[in-house]
Amino acid sequence: MSVNSTSNATFHWNTPLADSPYFLPASFLVALFAVIVVYAIARRNSAPRGNVLLLVGPSEAGKTAIMSELVYGQTVPTHTSLQTNVSLMSVAGKKNPVKVVDVPGHPRIRDQFRDYLSEAKGIVFVADSNLVSRNGAAVAEHLHAIMQALLSLPPSHKLPALLILAHKVDLVKTSATADSSALAIDRVQKVLQRELEKRRLAQTGGMGVETLGSEDEKSDISGLECNSPGGVFQFEDWEGGDVVFLGTSLRQASADSEKGTAGLQALHDWMDENL
Repeated sequence: MSVNSTSNATFHWNTPLADSPYFLPASFLVALFAVIVVYAIARRNSAPRGNVLLLVGPSEAGKTAIMSELVYGQTVPTHTSLQTNVSLMSVAGKKNPVKVVDVPGHPRIRDQFRDYLSEAKGIVFVADSNLVSRNGAAVAEHLHAIMQALLSLPPSHKLPALLILAHKVDLVKTSATADSSALAIDRVQKVLQRELEKRRLAQTGGMGVETLGSEDEKSDISGLECNSPGGVFQFEDWEGGDVVFLGTSLRQASADSEKGTAGLQALHDWMDENL
């Protein structure tokens, strides 16, 4: 009995992939998946920011009073807030109202701004220009937390506009011919710039910065990166983009008022441009 080891079957090992009945459907699915991925990335990168205006800053700087004036058009007596206030504000020329979020400055509450950061279109950091020389370290610590959070956002996220408000300019003592608003802005900018540079130097020198703020919170220099010569912190060279300084008060200008107390007009102008 003999065994025939030769098979009559024919195997096409070199059949081109394009001849496979599954090639076209598979190619279509791969192309469709690629289109979906590209579209999702493009949409994410071009997605508009939300419609939130964040009011942040230390306690008793005037945030709640500013919110009352913006939303209701009147200044009412306020006290230190212990919870976040949220209201809608109509802006001239804007189709949709802006959500104004007033975040208290208390150390245990102030980080709630992070809950709204991804939807923020503008951030207003309010500093009392009359007191910043005394509590500059604590104010700078608070601002540092804001700046750090901004630079921690994904690269695809368009950063909200950042405004530092030198508030209560009407309380700044000046000469009869001096511009109290300009003096307040210069004071706030120099104090905060100096204190933020102290925080940067303390950390790069291997020291904690917990003693630089009144809240004894250890931090690091992330958020203070800038392109200035020697790495010295300067607002104009901050990697997070432009930082605008304006002076405001809740005292409206009048014919017999001192120069520089223009109420919240500068803030309104900034909102018209950035919201």
